[in-house]
Amino acid sequence: MNTAMDYKHDMAMMFAFHDALRRELGHIARVAAAGTDDPRRVMATAAGWQMFKDYLHVHHGCEDDVLWPAMEKTLADRPDDLALLAALEAEHAAIDPLLNAIDATLANAATPPERLGDLTDALATTHNAHLRHEEGEGLSLIDATVTDEQWQDFGQEHAKRIGPDAPRVFPWMLDGLDNAKTDHILEAIPEPLRAAYRNQWLSAYRQLDRWGVPPGSPESPREWS
Repeated sequence: MNTAMDYKHDMAMMFAFHDALRRELGHIARVAAAGTDDPRRVMATAAGWQMFKDYLHVHHGCEDDVLWPAMEKTLADRPDDLALLAALEAEHAAIDPLLNAIDATLANAATPPERLGDLTDALATTHNAHLRHEEGEGLSLIDATVTDEQWQDFGQEHAKRIGPDAPRVFPWMLDGLDNAKTDHILEAIPEPLRAAYRNQWLSAYRQLDRWGVPPGSPESPREWS
C-alpha cells in the first residue's frame, strides 16, 4: 500500500482524513456493541456520530463534485480508468443508504437492538473496502491525472465546505497522528489558524465527549484513540 510520500501531489491530508474516518468507524462499532447502555440512545445523542456523517459528506461531496468530474474530462478516451472512477463513485453511493438506515434505526425505539449492530458492521465493511480501493488504485490515478490547479481547487472546495467547522475538523482529523505528520499538515494552513489549533481548537476538542460514554469506562473514547 502506498503512503502519502509516494505521490507528486501532497496526499498527507487525504490519508489523515481517511485514517480519521477509520478511527471513527471503530468508535461506532464499540458503541453499537456496548452492553452497559442502550447503544441506540448513546449513538443518537453522540456528537461523534453527527461529526462523522458531516465530515464524511464533505469529503465525498468534494470528490464527487470537483475531483471526479475534472478527471472524467481528462480520461474521456481511457475506458478502464473511467470504469475505476465509476466504481469509486458507486462505492460512495452505497454508503449513504447505510447512514440513513442507521438514523432510521436510532429514531425507532421498536427496532431490535441487534439491527444497529448489523448496520454498523455493514457500514464499516463497505466504507473500509472503499478506502482500501481508493488508496490502492484511486489515488495513483488521481495523482497521474489531475493538474496542480485541479488539486488546489479540490483542497479549496474542501476548506470552503468545512468552513466554520474547522475548529473541530482539524483536531478530529489529526487525532492520533504522530507529530511529524501533524506538523506537515499544519504547515499547509495559515499561521493564524495554526496558532488557533494549538492554543484553542485542540484543547476544546479534547474536552469534547464525542461518544457519550462516561470517562474511564471500558467504552470511553479516551481509551480508544
